Amino acid sequence: MRNFGKWAFVVGILLALISGYVSSSYIPMILIALGLIVGFLNIGQKEAEKFLVAAIALLVIGAAGVTALFSTGGLVGITQSILNNFISFVSSAALVVAIKAIVTLGESNEKK
Repeated sequence: MRNFGKWAFVVGILLALISGYVSSSYIPMILIALGLIVGFLNIGQKEAEKFLVAAIALLVIGAAGVTALFSTGGLVGITQSILNNFISFVSSAALVVAIKAIVTLGESNEKK
């Protein structure tokens, strides 16, 4: 099952990159599903904090519109599409990891 999570991660990254060149309304939904799988299967308790910090950084970058740096020609649309789809993928994984972290914190507080 762990191998399936690794493949979901690889496919999600590749699909997010390819999505800059191919437009489909299904791509974000597929990326969200893959992100949920990655969040459930790949990110353990040890990696949760680092993963969530990285996800927050990615979301801030996406919100800041880093694509303004690449404002020459057609790169803006492609870069923005890749970034948006990558954010869909990572944020759905971050949602799962955050919920798992909250549950773990709640369980550790109950034991005290």
